[in-house]
Amino acid sequence: MEKMRENGGAKALKPRLFSRVFVIVVLISLASFMVGQGSNSGTSVYLKEVGSTTAYAGVLAAIFSAAAAIARIVCGPLIDSRGRAIVMVVGSVIMLAGTLGPLFSNDLGWFVLWRFLQGVGFSAVTTASATAAADVLPVERLGEGIGYFGLGQALAMSVGPALALFLVMTDPAENLFIGLSACALVALVFSLLCRYEKDPQKLPKTSAYRFRWEERSSVDAGSVVKTVEAPVDELEPEHDAPTAFGRFFDRFFERRALPGTLPMLVISPAFGFGIFYVGLYGTTLDIANPGLFYTLSALAMIVVRLRSSTLMDKVPAFRIFAVAVAAGVVTYLLLFAVGMTAGALAAGLYYGAGVLYGISIGLSLPVNQSVAVKSSPAHRWGKTNALFLFASDVGIGVASLVWGLVNEAFGFSVTILCVIGCIIASLFVAWFCYPASEKRATVA
Repeated sequence: MEKMRENGGAKALKPRLFSRVFVIVVLISLASFMVGQGSNSGTSVYLKEVGSTTAYAGVLAAIFSAAAAIARIVCGPLIDSRGRAIVMVVGSVIMLAGTLGPLFSNDLGWFVLWRFLQGVGFSAVTTASATAAADVLPVERLGEGIGYFGLGQALAMSVGPALALFLVMTDPAENLFIGLSACALVALVFSLLCRYEKDPQKLPKTSAYRFRWEERSSVDAGSVVKTVEAPVDELEPEHDAPTAFGRFFDRFFERRALPGTLPMLVISPAFGFGIFYVGLYGTTLDIANPGLFYTLSALAMIVVRLRSSTLMDKVPAFRIFAVAVAAGVVTYLLLFAVGMTAGALAAGLYYGAGVLYGISIGLSLPVNQSVAVKSSPAHRWGKTNALFLFASDVGIGVASLVWGLVNEAFGFSVTILCVIGCIIASLFVAWFCYPASEKRATVA
């Protein structure tokens, strides 16, 4: 990585960031996150429409997250050994099957299978696309590029729920699954077009994938095609973990990604509440248009990501994450206040929380992913992204179940206070986990 940075730093002009393949990867991520987050928020409302309970919706959300988490374990090594494209294509097919399923059978029992397939497919596509994004970016603009890539993820986490809430309130409610299937089909089409592993010479000269390909090619010119399609084994580090668990962990994940992963694990329950329950919370309080929360958060997210992406390689990550945490705390304080007010004031607080929610999620996801990727070797980025997204899945999935139970027992006010606690705790975790260079008060 350092050698790549030196090679890239020698250039007077910045290399182009938005190559054709990077745009394709961003679109794959956007479409797949639209499916994942749209199904998470829309399914709970759909089930309520057909007479089910919030608790059952929470169980199905946990099944989705558990399936996604298990798939991360499998996908990380497959991405590093078999390639990014094949995992994206297979994952897109599985995700499409999960979204089409309810159109053929909407019996409540079948939703266990549909949510499982959605989780597996979503996990495969998003893990592979995150790895592909890191592959194709010029290394000297890696943090900035991941910031823009994270915009696609974060934007879908707001637009997806808003679209899902709109579709599920139409007649028939099954329009939700038609819309989700369309997004899954988009992900599949662009996955089929993502073929950079076959022709790395079209990538930026300082991109990690092209650099590794050229390095291998210089050793053995006759093995170019083979090494492009499957990274060589000798690049894999020895498993020097002292325990059996450590060696098992290293087979599927990259431990050097933990500095960015652990803060995301702790803050992700806050986003889980936003995805699964903020729309329901607004409906319960008779907010006229609860979906507007997600629309406003999406707009705020676009603005903050466009303004902050260039800072990702210049400003210490801890400072960026601190802003995200502050915005998240105020978000949920406003939502807490909504429950004690009514009328126009309640609506104003609710929508204002949506703006701050967009700022929080728009900063925290890419900055933590950037820390995880920068801390890890390029040839293990599949395992790096598997671990990072695994942690996010676990945090959101566990939260979906826990917040549902807490809400049933104590109500939304207590649940929101618990969410605020998670957000504050994530800042302390980041302080202890981030590399020293990401906590400096001044920028070199």
